[in-house]
Amino acid sequence: MSAFPLFVTTPRGVEPLLAAELTQFGATEIKERMGGVAALGDTAVAYRACLWSRLASRVLLPLRTFPIEGGTDALYSAARELAWDDLFTASHRFAIEVAGHSPTITHTHYAALKVKDAIVDHFRDTVGQRPDVDTDNPDIRIHLHLDKEQATLSLDLAGDSLHRRGYRLRGVEAPLKENLAAAILVRAGWPALAAQGAPLVDPMCGSGTLVIEAAWMAGDVAPGLMREHWGFEAWLDHRPKVWADLHAEAVERRNEGLKKLPPMAGSDVDLGALKSARKNAAQAGLTGKIDWTQRDALEARAIGDQPGLVVTNPPYGERLGAEGEIIKLYSLFGMSLKQHFPGWKAAVFTSRADLGPRLGLRAGRMYSLFNGALQAKLLNFDINPASATPQPRGGEEYANRLQKNLKHLGKWIKRSGVTNYRVYDADLPDYAIAVDLYQANEELHVHVQEYAAPKTVDPVKAEIRLREALSHTSDILQVPASRIHFKMRKSQKGTAQYEKHDEIGHFLEIDEYGCKLRVNFEDYLDTGVFLDHRPIRKRIQEESARKRFLNLFCYTGAATVHAAMGGASESVSVDLSNTYLDWAAENLRLNGFDSQQTGTLRDRRDHIHRPARGGSPWKAKPQAPHELVRADCMQWLKIAGTKPDERYDLIFCDPPTFSNSKKMEGILDVQRDHVEMIQGCAALLAPGGVLYFSTNRRGFKLDEAQLAGLVIKDITAQTLDEDFKRPPPAHRCWQIKRD
Repeated sequence: MSAFPLFVTTPRGVEPLLAAELTQFGATEIKERMGGVAALGDTAVAYRACLWSRLASRVLLPLRTFPIEGGTDALYSAARELAWDDLFTASHRFAIEVAGHSPTITHTHYAALKVKDAIVDHFRDTVGQRPDVDTDNPDIRIHLHLDKEQATLSLDLAGDSLHRRGYRLRGVEAPLKENLAAAILVRAGWPALAAQGAPLVDPMCGSGTLVIEAAWMAGDVAPGLMREHWGFEAWLDHRPKVWADLHAEAVERRNEGLKKLPPMAGSDVDLGALKSARKNAAQAGLTGKIDWTQRDALEARAIGDQPGLVVTNPPYGERLGAEGEIIKLYSLFGMSLKQHFPGWKAAVFTSRADLGPRLGLRAGRMYSLFNGALQAKLLNFDINPASATPQPRGGEEYANRLQKNLKHLGKWIKRSGVTNYRVYDADLPDYAIAVDLYQANEELHVHVQEYAAPKTVDPVKAEIRLREALSHTSDILQVPASRIHFKMRKSQKGTAQYEKHDEIGHFLEIDEYGCKLRVNFEDYLDTGVFLDHRPIRKRIQEESARKRFLNLFCYTGAATVHAAMGGASESVSVDLSNTYLDWAAENLRLNGFDSQQTGTLRDRRDHIHRPARGGSPWKAKPQAPHELVRADCMQWLKIAGTKPDERYDLIFCDPPTFSNSKKMEGILDVQRDHVEMIQGCAALLAPGGVLYFSTNRRGFKLDEAQLAGLVIKDITAQTLDEDFKRPPPAHRCWQIKRD
């Protein structure tokens, strides 16, 4: 068999590996090009590349390269001159695929049509009949590559992209194509490790591509063995005997190779992804040969009786809401590798090169690979063996302070019955995080927020300290990483602290003085409950019996729930966010209370009724005892002040520091607007009524001179529990009554 030119395509960055692979298949005159490798080979070499290449995308037989300065007319002319009837017959269906770019031919679909017309016209001229076009299941696929002022027409011998091995379930998206996964494994040194019987673990396996490709490598399974159709089968130069012999050899090698697979495991926290991985593995002939487990990546452990390879493609965290979780994952993953995989090799493939330092491991080798158009890095590590001198983890100062705080708060926790509290709040300048503990759904969850470091702080040192703090937090509190929720807290403007970060929608329930409240650790910067307001919510609960309660800037309605549980006859909660009003309604429902949502201040004049003996003379009777109003609180106050029946016995007003929400009229600044806000609230107080006004603005100064006529008492100290008694106070709070 004589040799002919081949061009084998591959993902960018994989060209050197593909060149070495083609050499093993017997190809000669190999030259690397961007996105592929040019070579010479006979029919057997071409078939081996189709059947055995783990790295190739397509195996192309170039037919003609020609200039296209004349645009599509030049393309048509050159294509029509080719002897297509020497390649396939008119009874075969064909399709055209176009790739590349050219300034003279900018519409690839039109280019495909011109080549199709040229082929059809050629067959009409030479054999008197035309072949049919079938873009879905063609017998022959023609590849047109545009490169500036030139074009190349080729026969696609594979007939479809070689990354489609045939084991992946239809409709299941995966972040890696199979040939890119194979390239990662080759760069990680897996073929040599597999030959030694070394184990492999992917702790973030997703749909299992990396593990399945690794198993096929270790088991000597030809990646094209499951394919049912090949482009060369309709090629008139096809050699069926050569192909049959190669295929039979591949079947025999697979049968023998799968008998001696090394230990292999894949795990993922996503049960749906894991189900797909199991089904893909079964389709790939690997049933019972891979251990699939649902668990957090940081709970993965070594397998087998010798060091092996940890290889993974972590989630990239490109969505804003996932940023905190992805930082936590990278920060703890390196610690986990050093602790549980001593002596192993690790390979982490990521498009987030900025997160590499978070691992806390020094990469021995780094490779650039392209996942489609996305440039990514493969980081290869040697994990220090257990016999090596252990490196100090660091962060002992933080660990000591956390343990000290837990001990200090222990008696207060038992005495008060509090189950959700802050245990650390930037107590040490070098560890600027806040750590809150929540007993949610009968499990301990840890909510960690990292305060943005000043520009004067070395970002590398800040990352190291965060990694140390997260690791110690997990160890000391004995909480798995899956129940540590990490956020990056930056200076917020307007309602940014309340805005949605993600779309997970995972709510849990906590208990606070007999009140059930929904919390969300993933979707928002704050959880839905401000822990520092716990004492004022308790006070509201104790003082609300048979009273009308107003909650301004109500957020998720936690204070409203406490008032309702305390026996409030009615409540009105006002906020501008539908999301948080829905949350408030759900909080009320959890505790057995009905609510009614409205969009404006409802006219209550038709609902006035005589108060019961000893009740408020300003009591009204709304359709539901607990009303949720979507409105700008400042505008609502102005309207409410004009209604003589709109009076309340108890008011809680906790405005944001600053808000420029597009839903508002104007801009809210609590320092500038608090006098108008407090006066508006005071005008709604029933005789003997009480307003609690709170703010967490640092440096806030209450303008008592402009609030003459009101009895004002600073009760900040009374509204800070033991877990928030550290300067400066988390908030300021005043009790205000009309004189």
